[in-house]
Amino acid sequence: MLPKYQFYSVFWTGLCSILLTLFNAYGGEDRPNIVWMVSEDNSIHYNPLYVEYGAEMPNLERLAKTGVVFNHVFSNAPVCSVARSTIISGCYAPRVFAQFHRGIEKVALPAGLRMFPWYLRKAGYYTSNNSKEDYNFVKGVDVWDESSGEASYRKRAEGQPFFHVQNYGVTHEGHLHFNKKVYDRESADADLASIKVHPFYPETPLFKFTHYKYLQQHTKLDKQLGEFLEQLEADGLMDDTIIFYYSDHGGVLPGSKGYLKDVGLHVPLVVYFPEKWAHLNPFHGEKRADGFYQFVDLAPTVLKLAGAEIPDQMDGKPFLGKGLNADQLAERDFNYSYADRFDEKYDLIRSVRKGRFKYIRYFQSYLSDGLHNNYRYKMLAFQEWRKLHQAKELTEVQDRFFNTHPVEALYDLESDPFELNNLAQDSGYESRLLEMRSVLREHILKIGDLSVFPEHYLLEHAKENAVDFGKQNRARIRSLLEAADLCLIENKKAFLNEAKSMLQSDDHWVRYWVITSVLNQQFSNEDLLKDIHKLTKSDPENLVKARALVCLAVLENSFDAQIFHDCLEASETATEALIIINDIVFLLDRNPDWQFDLSKVDFPIEWTRDPKAVLAARISYFEELNQ
Repeated sequence: MLPKYQFYSVFWTGLCSILLTLFNAYGGEDRPNIVWMVSEDNSIHYNPLYVEYGAEMPNLERLAKTGVVFNHVFSNAPVCSVARSTIISGCYAPRVFAQFHRGIEKVALPAGLRMFPWYLRKAGYYTSNNSKEDYNFVKGVDVWDESSGEASYRKRAEGQPFFHVQNYGVTHEGHLHFNKKVYDRESADADLASIKVHPFYPETPLFKFTHYKYLQQHTKLDKQLGEFLEQLEADGLMDDTIIFYYSDHGGVLPGSKGYLKDVGLHVPLVVYFPEKWAHLNPFHGEKRADGFYQFVDLAPTVLKLAGAEIPDQMDGKPFLGKGLNADQLAERDFNYSYADRFDEKYDLIRSVRKGRFKYIRYFQSYLSDGLHNNYRYKMLAFQEWRKLHQAKELTEVQDRFFNTHPVEALYDLESDPFELNNLAQDSGYESRLLEMRSVLREHILKIGDLSVFPEHYLLEHAKENAVDFGKQNRARIRSLLEAADLCLIENKKAFLNEAKSMLQSDDHWVRYWVITSVLNQQFSNEDLLKDIHKLTKSDPENLVKARALVCLAVLENSFDAQIFHDCLEASETATEALIIINDIVFLLDRNPDWQFDLSKVDFPIEWTRDPKAVLAARISYFEELNQ
């Protein structure tokens, strides 16, 4: 039996939906049906609407002929659960504690905010989702009329407008986890002569075949899109339905999904408007739409098209609907993106794009993109790439994936679409670098980006009301960001003075970020390292000790396995332990002569068995290293 408050919520939502449906059927305002066709893991770089050598997708191209192709649409995150959490909430994920893929625990939505289909239901819409959700939030009640593999708009009441999401998994990363037998069998007949891989990949037969197979998956997707469009046509709905096609983020060849390159973020979007609803299309008469649009904008856009209320708590702004101006929309030129934990692999990266320029800030620049992640490395191309790196058979550009990050990067995407030429050290772009650095910093502070706090700390203090936590800790977020940004100080004397002073802070996370800044800048000063040595013995915060150990391992080429062992056993949660293990994996990958026996750490048994804690993935990698 439902608790009383849930019963009344269900009752009143259902009653309002019935009354609004009757109102619409008997003289109320007519409203469009809205359909989302959502594929998985597709950037624009394989799509024939965007690139010359894209996959064969005739059904999508036909839809585009009568619709609008959007030139610049970005997922705010390059991975499923974070991207979809952004979409369903209309909020930047790091503001609402939904930025970790996948959440160790589900978190609450901001107070007073619902997942956006709830507002559609309140406005009389039938909402159906077939069928992927993958939210990092506690879902709540009354989001969908149905969300399952059987969900369909056909189950709505007669005359009721609907919002339906049809998800397609045929292009998901998992479809490229073929084995060597499949590769040997299928590659013999594959036409690879015309395949040109991205310029940061080795041009091997395996990489070409992986690209080729991914294009084939796009063509299979197109067939499925065509079948669904035929269903809408057969149901007589094409003249009443606004249809979106987009991908849930970029991907999925190595270095795209899970990374803040444009190949992981820049996604296709096509929107079809029947003539009946052309007045809701500010780009009416245009085949391609300029302006920058982000996933935070999707929820408010659908709500505006439906004539439903747009909650103030949403960060996004609509880009379709009544009263919007195409010229003003085309002036939008901003995108904010984030990368934190992907399964068991931690990092902390933020990017902003304004117009042609993109700025990336690597908050843990000592790490590399190539840090091991079990799911990523199931792909044969990933495995080959790493083997070629280990054998020193890659070019400088191809090898960057396995090298430490720069602290910051600046790219001109118009002249350098694959982000190969970092302009951050080019004196001719100094003013642009400072401008973009400031834009990012201001946005982090504006939204209260919570990732300056480690995930386990947020789980303890922010899980129930992350937005309030962020508001209450605005000054602290600023001070932690200042500590993290110490590594941007170029003057060595100024850096040393600031670092030594801030290491005395009473805030343990300030100390954590100061040590990380020393590590990022590779700043080897005898007095400063003495202070950091002391922290490995005396700091009351376990994670500060562990990060100090990483710093000394890199700067002094020493590895204290016993203190790492002690830090792991002192961890109070699996999430805290995972952060430490992430760094140990980095160190062991960096120096294969170092050894660490994870099996000797006495973890609580539930930590190693809980798949959401993803410790099991790291444990299996240690077993692989020790073979």
